[in-house]
Amino acid sequence: MTKQSVSLWFDTLCPWAWMTSRWLCEVSAVRNVDITWNVMSLYFLNKDRPTISTEYLDNAKKALGPLRIISQAEKIYGPKIKGDLYTAFGEEIHLNKMKFSDELNVKAIAKTELPSDFIKYAQDESLDSVILESHSAGISKVGEDVGTPIISVDEVAFFGPVISPAPKGEEAGKLFDSVVGVASYSGFFEMKRTRTVKPIFN
Repeated sequence: MTKQSVSLWFDTLCPWAWMTSRWLCEVSAVRNVDITWNVMSLYFLNKDRPTISTEYLDNAKKALGPLRIISQAEKIYGPKIKGDLYTAFGEEIHLNKMKFSDELNVKAIAKTELPSDFIKYAQDESLDSVILESHSAGISKVGEDVGTPIISVDEVAFFGPVISPAPKGEEAGKLFDSVVGVASYSGFFEMKRTRTVKPIFN
């Protein structure tokens, strides 16, 4: 059976993208999928929107540090390192509640056994063009009205799913089948209900 090509666009800042990414990891164990991890930036998405708070934008801008490190690592080590680094950053940010800082960057770099001097790339603004290119590729598939996570499965792309907790095992596979099935209909655009729980990291 041919593998389905699945791409996820994430910002390390977003807890909902983290939940979705952990679900996809579960999916990969029960479905024949090949996952590609891609960066996007909630700072770039929202920086010109007057309704977004300064506090939120400041934090989203700090989140560029990990995205820069991930982007530089891909240049040197190839695309697989992006998933490893996202996991390393995500565990520290969402499970261990670390703030965006040099300490965070050092921990993620150490976890993935990258050279310690990789921390310098967190401040390398020349990498923002690489982030923006990846960001734009994701947004072009779904439009400007959404954020992260963005998923593309073969030729079908959508925002979400927003889930908590992330299903495991065959339940994860069934959700994947259903979401892709619904999104595959060209006339389908939106289905939503109010969130009643916060991200459950288990």
